[in-house]
Amino acid sequence: MAYDETPYRRNAGDAQTPGGPAAYRTGSAATDSRDWRRDTAADDDPGARVTEPLPDSGRRGDAGRDRLGVHIGWEIVLLLAVAAVAFLLYRFDSSALRRPALDTLLISGAAIGLLALGAGITLRAGVPNLAVGPIALAAALHFAENGDDGLVKAVVPALVIAAAGGLVAAILVLVLHVPGWLTSLAAALGVIVYDQLRTAPVPVQRTYDLSDQAFYLFGGFALVAVIGGALGTVQPIRRMVGRMRPVGDPAGRRGGAAVLPVVAALIVSSAFAVGAGTLLAARSTAPIAPGTGLEWTGVAFGVALLAGTSAYGRRGGIFGTLLATAGLTLFLDYADRRDFDIALFAIGAATVGAGLLVTRLVETYGRPLPPAGVDEDWNGTPETGEWSPAVPETWSSTTSAQSRSTEQWDLGPWGGGR
Repeated sequence: MAYDETPYRRNAGDAQTPGGPAAYRTGSAATDSRDWRRDTAADDDPGARVTEPLPDSGRRGDAGRDRLGVHIGWEIVLLLAVAAVAFLLYRFDSSALRRPALDTLLISGAAIGLLALGAGITLRAGVPNLAVGPIALAAALHFAENGDDGLVKAVVPALVIAAAGGLVAAILVLVLHVPGWLTSLAAALGVIVYDQLRTAPVPVQRTYDLSDQAFYLFGGFALVAVIGGALGTVQPIRRMVGRMRPVGDPAGRRGGAAVLPVVAALIVSSAFAVGAGTLLAARSTAPIAPGTGLEWTGVAFGVALLAGTSAYGRRGGIFGTLLATAGLTLFLDYADRRDFDIALFAIGAATVGAGLLVTRLVETYGRPLPPAGVDEDWNGTPETGEWSPAVPETWSSTTSAQSRSTEQWDLGPWGGGR
């Protein structure tokens, strides 16, 4: 039996101490729960002991490297889906994949991709920005009204205002430590007020011919998406960006290390939304209709979730955003050519619903493998990278010591012995 359990411990010199091994001393309970260790006997070797840490102050999370196999498998499925939709589009109208129709398709893909990148960044950072859709619509309206004054005047003010709004939202999230989605929802409602100040569609004052830059625009989005996804697989970067991911008490503050990822994610996502709105307005041959823009929020988050980005934050793949964006862009063009007349709200709802299933898949099969001999229900401590059992909130050092000592002492007839 193991006798070195607190509060009963055998003295180091018991074997030489008069009175033999029956001499014991009591020790005080440790105040830091991370200093506690539980000794468990191995099933196959009763004499072997495995020392494992008990949980620390409730802040537990996954330790180790995420399993990327689930992302690779899902991205293969996405690749097959993109190929299938492209085949259907080509079979229905082969000119859709040739210039000049291909240029419009690539510009639309770049716009949707920027929205998906903005949603994906904030999802990984644990502060979903629900305002990306209204911001994109506001940028499109601003571009339509000021396009004849030059590209700088039509885009730069929108970028500055969006970045400032993202910074304000980040400050509220960090100072008050409130959910990012709720803060961004308030911001979205404010932007919708600006969008609905127009009572009629706004004609685009000047149309920029982006056909010569179509490949560069989509290629730039693809490069950013793949590089960002690859960087997200690096463990230190992934953990830094996803520090706002809920662990333990979600209302607990995450510390100063969470400041930079939250601020950067909200500002960058707002800037991406402005770029997306500008592209949508620049390629449009029809007036920009005022509305809420929330349908684009649904599309953005639907694509990000379908790409394999977890709704809980931190986890994501490499090529998922590129493939999901390409698939949805091809489907929208195919549906338009077939006159399916599907509302953008319905497409957003369907993609978000499917994305939630992907999140469950990613969270179930993408979390780190536990160390050998440790059950998967045990949670890791992010501060130490060790593993600790998920014990009830009422666990205390005193009661745990008493229960463990009771389990290991043969109480016989006095305590209902074994």
